[in-house]
Amino acid sequence: MCGIAGIIDSTLSADTLVDLGSRMLRVTSHRGPDHSGTFCSHPVWLGHNRLSIIDLSSASHQPMSYRDLTITFNGEVYNYIELRQELIEAGYHFETTGDTEVVLKAFAHWGTQAVERLIGMWAFAIWDAAERTLFCSRDRFGIKPFHYSFANGRLYFASEIKALRGQPLDRGGINEAQVARGLYLGWMHHWDETYFSDIHSLPASHNLEWRNGQIRRWQYADLDLHEDTRLSFSDSVEAFRELFIDSVRITSRRDVPMGVCLSGGLDSTSIAGVLASSTQEHEVRAFTAYYTGTGAVDERPYIRHLLDRYPQIVSQEISPTDTDVAEALDRIVHLMDAPMPSSSYVSQYFVMGLAASHGVKVVLDGQGSDEMLGGYMHSLYRVIAGKIREGRLLEAQAELRAHASRQSYPLKRRLDVLAKSLLSAVRSEQTLYELEFGHTYPWLMRQEPSAYPLRLGQADGSQLNGFLSNLMRVTLLPTLLHTEDINSMAFSIESRVPFLDHRLVDLSMRMPTEHRVHRGETKRVLRAAMRGIVPDQILDRKDKTGFITPGHIRWLRGALAHRLEGQWKELEPYVDLQRLGTMLEAYRRGDDRHALLIWRLTMLRMFLAGA
Repeated sequence: MCGIAGIIDSTLSADTLVDLGSRMLRVTSHRGPDHSGTFCSHPVWLGHNRLSIIDLSSASHQPMSYRDLTITFNGEVYNYIELRQELIEAGYHFETTGDTEVVLKAFAHWGTQAVERLIGMWAFAIWDAAERTLFCSRDRFGIKPFHYSFANGRLYFASEIKALRGQPLDRGGINEAQVARGLYLGWMHHWDETYFSDIHSLPASHNLEWRNGQIRRWQYADLDLHEDTRLSFSDSVEAFRELFIDSVRITSRRDVPMGVCLSGGLDSTSIAGVLASSTQEHEVRAFTAYYTGTGAVDERPYIRHLLDRYPQIVSQEISPTDTDVAEALDRIVHLMDAPMPSSSYVSQYFVMGLAASHGVKVVLDGQGSDEMLGGYMHSLYRVIAGKIREGRLLEAQAELRAHASRQSYPLKRRLDVLAKSLLSAVRSEQTLYELEFGHTYPWLMRQEPSAYPLRLGQADGSQLNGFLSNLMRVTLLPTLLHTEDINSMAFSIESRVPFLDHRLVDLSMRMPTEHRVHRGETKRVLRAAMRGIVPDQILDRKDKTGFITPGHIRWLRGALAHRLEGQWKELEPYVDLQRLGTMLEAYRRGDDRHALLIWRLTMLRMFLAGA
C-alpha cells in the first residue's frame, strides 16, 4: 500500500508542475516512507510514496515504466503470481517479483479490460505517452482511495484529500449537502461527493480516462443481485468455506510482518482462525483495543477462547485512556479529511498504532462481512419485509418470533421490530433513508431535508440484496473503508480485507436469503462454514459489538468536555445555533438521547476549524 498523486495541467510551467507535485507527495509521506519517486513529462507529473510490502528491492520502486506506459499504483493485487504466469506464457518477461510490474504489463497486454482480471484492492493511474491518455482505476469495492479535481482540461489526483487542498482547482468550498448527510446519516462520502465542493472521489468499480482535455468515467463491474434458489445450504457452506480460506491465503501474500485486527466477534476471529488452522502461518499476531468501567466494552473474554484453541496466536492489547484520546484527537481529525461519524474510529487508530509498535506492516481486518452477509439488525427488517411482500406471512411471523426469542425481546421491542419490518415492506430503500435522514434526530440544519439530495442505488433481486448492495456501495461500507485506510496509513500499515474478495461477495449475493439470515440468525453461512475453526462460544454469540468506545458520552463529558465550549460559530453557515444550544444544554444536564449527534456535531466543528 502506498500513496499516489498526479497532475495534468498545461497551464503550469515545468518548474511549477514539479513544485506542486512534490508538495502533494510530502503531505502524504506517511503513506509510503520507504521511497518517494516521480515522473515528469510536461504537462504530466506522477508521484509515488512507497510502502514496501512485496519485492522489497529498489526494482519495484515507482513510478514504474514499460515501453510508453508509466504507472503509479496503490494497493495489492493478490493473484499477481497467477497473472504473471499467464503473461509469461504470452511472451512477457519480468524484472521484479512484485505485483506492480504485473499490473503494468497486464494493461499493456489486455488494455483497460485488465482490471476485470484482478483480485485485490487498487487505485492506480497509467500514463500512455504514445496515446497521450491517462487511465485510472479503482477496485470493485473502493478499498483503496482515489480523489481528484478536474476543470477545463486540468486534472489533479491523490490518495488523500488533504494532498489536493490548496491546488489550483480547489476553491475551498464546503459541500453543504455532505455536511447534512454526515450529521444525520454518518456518511463520509456520497458516490463521488466529498466534503469539499471541488474534490471528488472516483466511485468503486469505476475507471476514469483523461484524453484531449476531457475525462470520462465508466463502471467496469457490478453486483449480480439475483439469488440462485437452486443452491442448497450445504453447497453454500462448502463453497463459502473454500473461497474464504483461499481469500485469506492469497491476501496473506507479503514479504513483511503481518497481523490481525482482532475483536471477540465473528469476522476477525474467522480470519485469525483460518490463518492459524489452514495456512502456513506459524505465528499469528493479533491486536485489539478494550475499555473498562461503566458502559465500556471488553472483548477479551471471547478472544481468550480463540487463544486457548490456537497457541500460535499471540495477542497484544491496548486500552486507551481518556488522556490518550484527548492528546491524539487533533491528529486523528486532521488525518480523516472528513468529520468522524463515530468514536469507534478512534479505537481503530490506537489498534493500528499498537500494530506498528510491534513492527507489523500488514494487517488483515474483517470489513465487508456484515454488509454482504446481513450482519446488521436492519437486515432482519428487510428479510421479514421480503416475506411479507411475497405473501409468505407465516414465514415472516416465524422469523420475527425466532429473532425475538433469540434476543429475549420484551413485547415493546417485538412491536418495534414488526413496525420497522412493515415499513420496509411498503417503502423503497430510497424512501426509508429519506425518512431516517429527516426524522432520526432533531433537525438543526438551516435548510429542510429535501434541500439535500440522497441517491440510493436501484437494485433488482431480493429485498435483502437491495439493502445490502446499498450498504456496500452507498450508505456504510465507503465510510468504513475510508477510515480503515486513513487509520492504517497513519502508521504506514497496509490494511487488507479478505471478506471483500469479489469472488466471495459474488457467491454471497447469489445465495438464497435464508442462507445468510434465517430464524434470527445473521451471517448464517459464515457461522456454519467456520464451525470447527472458530470456537463455538464465538460462533454462538447473540450480541454484536466491534470496536465500541465510550466516546459519545464518557469522553465528551470528561476529557473532551472542553470541545463543547464556546459559541460554535464554525457551524453557523449550516446549523441553527439557537436550536443547537438547546440540545447542548440538555446534553450537559445528562440527556443522552442525542449523544451520537452531539459527537458528530463536535467532530464537524473541529473539522471545519481546520478545513
